Amino acid sequence: MTTTLITGATRGLGLETARQLVAAGHTVYVGARDEVRGRRVAEELGARTVQLDVTDDASVARAFARLEAEGGLDVLVNNAGIAMYALNGPDALAVFDTNAVGIVRVTEAALPLLRRSANPVIVNVSSALGSFTANHDPARPASSVAAIVYGASKAAVSMLTVQYARAIPEVKINAVEPGYTATELGDVDHSTGQPVEVGAAVIARWAAIGADGPTGTFQEAAGVLGW
Repeated sequence: MTTTLITGATRGLGLETARQLVAAGHTVYVGARDEVRGRRVAEELGARTVQLDVTDDASVARAFARLEAEGGLDVLVNNAGIAMYALNGPDALAVFDTNAVGIVRVTEAALPLLRRSANPVIVNVSSALGSFTANHDPARPASSVAAIVYGASKAAVSMLTVQYARAIPEVKINAVEPGYTATELGDVDHSTGQPVEVGAAVIARWAAIGADGPTGTFQEAAGVLGW
């Protein structure tokens, strides 16, 4: 049985990824800042839940102590993310703290457990808005979207993926671009995005790669995305 933790899993892509991985046979922990909401989602999905705020070191430590006590971890999906579009210091710090520093907090806490797994996997949910390739390709929507802080935070996710994959070769670590999806993210209307089931399928696929899967790559539905 594969045990998987998904951060930010009470709504949107995280929730649907949890649903798909439960259906695939994973034991899924729904990472939730709000314990009550986490329990409700877990009951709906047939999953487990753990209180986890990726911006809170104590919360992260408690979550992984519990995971260790309950048997360990095979797959980590770093999905938690926020978008704030005002250009000011506090909002920028909040976005980077969740989207980038949160990955460091959670990954460092997860590594001792992942190293005990026979097939350890980390999936970092990124975005084409953080891809230099997509931002410079006129054929890609990312080239015409101004998402200054959010895009920069996702570029940081991409570099964290590259560096962690290099430093921890025994764990398969990849970034994914799920595509523009109709989810609640920030204060912009995303209702024109693709169905959440489509975006989550990309994340779930990379969370379920085998022992011969790649590491240090950036993937989207169509294949490899340039950094």
